[in-house]
Amino acid sequence: MAEYIPLELPDNPKLVQNITHFARALRRAGLPVGPGRVLTAIEAVAAAGFSSKPDFYWTLHAVFVSRPEQRLIFAQIFRLYWRDPRFLEHMMAMMLPAIRGVQEDRPAKAAEKRAAEALLGDANRDIDQPDETPEADEDTRIDIDASLTISAEERLKTLDFELMSLAEVAEAKRILARLTLPVPPLVSRRMQSNAQGARIDRRRTLALALRRGGDIRDIAHQAPRTRWPNLIVLCDISGSMSQYSRMVLHFLHAVANQKGAGWAKVHAFTFGTRLTNITRHLRQRDVDAALAAAGAEAQDWQGGTRIGGCLHTFNRDWSRRVLGQGAVVLVITDGLDRDSDADLAREMERLHLSARHLIWLNPLLRWDGFAPKARGIRAMLPHVDSFRAGHSIASLAALAEAIGRPQDSGEKARLMQMLSN
Repeated sequence: MAEYIPLELPDNPKLVQNITHFARALRRAGLPVGPGRVLTAIEAVAAAGFSSKPDFYWTLHAVFVSRPEQRLIFAQIFRLYWRDPRFLEHMMAMMLPAIRGVQEDRPAKAAEKRAAEALLGDANRDIDQPDETPEADEDTRIDIDASLTISAEERLKTLDFELMSLAEVAEAKRILARLTLPVPPLVSRRMQSNAQGARIDRRRTLALALRRGGDIRDIAHQAPRTRWPNLIVLCDISGSMSQYSRMVLHFLHAVANQKGAGWAKVHAFTFGTRLTNITRHLRQRDVDAALAAAGAEAQDWQGGTRIGGCLHTFNRDWSRRVLGQGAVVLVITDGLDRDSDADLAREMERLHLSARHLIWLNPLLRWDGFAPKARGIRAMLPHVDSFRAGHSIASLAALAEAIGRPQDSGEKARLMQMLSN
């Protein structure tokens, strides 16, 4: 939950103008702020007074923040707008690497880049596109170009979802909409007629001979049938997974609506403190409408996490309906669980036995020094077939290789070795 940040307010502020510009920055950052909310905020501040800085923060927070995922963005923009000069310099430097001042050299935290873009968007565009004047220094332009040694799209593919700006999130969603998740078909024990088959269909050969008076003129052949597996996705939507979950659901919507991808059916479930089936919402062609409907049904966005309890609900109520034979299961979570380890391990084992291939995507694997120290991670890890990162476009694109090669365990072997030590 966002906390009040004790900062000095501007000297002699013009409240109406400042609140209006602050609301515009929130709207640019993605919050649904309109003229009605601006008027309400002005009236609320007039009623609450301006003598206490915490009261001022929470008064604006109560008016402009309507969903849990908006708290962090509001806190960052409030910190920027209400005058933290060193932080503002850091944001300017983050928007363009060529600008360096007295700011700290540190990576942006979650939502900071979006907040900076909301406040500095116009100024940043002016900086990124210098005027072509005779006085412009050619060497400076070369330095800026040299920093972009990788194309913007390639850089975006490896960028952490949590650190993306609004424009980068929009571009990432477009890239995810083009990704495919092909799966090889499963070979069944059942046979079907096939002229190129290697096995003789004796029954059909004799049936054809009886129609011709017992003369065997043609030999019928058969081959094993092929079928497509189901894809089951269990996506964590707790507070620590919110941004990652939204991007994964965009990717999942694209997979569910792609023709010829190979999956028999795609089933999606979200979980935080409870399990929610959002499969029917992803069948809508419009991705925004689909995710809006899914978010309205899943009431535990940005809440706590009960992985063991939610997996128990899935195993009890849904596994026999949707898994079938040969289903591939994706579990997207950071593994930070409130439930007891025994319950989580038992439910993961049952899920593993019901699936043909169980893959765990964990955004925490983006850290080089990641170690399975959390109890939830230690309980889940032995019961998955593949353990992989899930924090970027590239990590989601790599899923196709993991599904096509069941022997690829990702980082599981290395982490299991750490557990044994």
